[in-house]
Amino acid sequence: MTETQQRIEPLELAQGDFYYQDLGGGRFRSTIHAQGAWNEREQHMAPASGLLAHALERHEPREGMRIARISYEILGLIHAGECEIATTTLRPGRTIELIQSELSAKGRVAIRATAWRLIQSDTSAVAAFEDPLIPPIEDCERWDGTTEWPGGYIRSLKMYQAPHHRSGSGTVWIHTPYALIDGVESADWVRLMGLVDTANGIATRVPPGPNSWAFPNVDLQIHLYREPAGEWLGIDNAVTFGADGIGLTSSVLHDSEGPFGRAEQILTIRRT
Repeated sequence: MTETQQRIEPLELAQGDFYYQDLGGGRFRSTIHAQGAWNEREQHMAPASGLLAHALERHEPREGMRIARISYEILGLIHAGECEIATTTLRPGRTIELIQSELSAKGRVAIRATAWRLIQSDTSAVAAFEDPLIPPIEDCERWDGTTEWPGGYIRSLKMYQAPHHRSGSGTVWIHTPYALIDGVESADWVRLMGLVDTANGIATRVPPGPNSWAFPNVDLQIHLYREPAGEWLGIDNAVTFGADGIGLTSSVLHDSEGPFGRAEQILTIRRT
């Protein structure tokens, strides 16, 4: 055993039917269900994204305004266990606001999320979308993501895969039975934001793991042209690998009523 291995303490994560415990004062503790797929000692970006969306939604809410875009920057390892959330207003305004929320763990900011909150008005007379519909859940087959990915977060999901699904391009419906925060009610759209980052693993271009490739995302950009509802997230995506070590996962996001937005994840591609 090396000196480095001797310094690593056994990992024990909290259990429960939720992703986070609320410790008060903006502090939270992740459970086994928030465990990452690339590293067992980190949080998965998906539930961490939901936790930040929850904080952004509750920060100085304004009637008649909603969050239309969230930009997540992953600044380093998202350590499992205790973390802290701090939220501020960067650009106040009567019809347009920019707010920010940061997740810190072990004394370092791990994720920074900024969100544009925009005024709402009645534009139903011109409402339209061009994103194609995806097959409903009943036309899809159950998919077990744990055959490809490890970690508590992937095990927490119920997923269905569309018939046309293939390597590099696919469609999946995702649901979680677990609450985002123990004893706290979260809005539908917040819970769905806690699933979006799964997109980078649903139609892998190459299998992850030893003697293959790693392709973690360093950001997550979500644009919401409609506020979603319900408990199921549909992801229709395509994965692009460039020739210089950089890739992109692009997704159209759906709820049971149809498409509601888009997500992009820039990837760093590395040999394992």
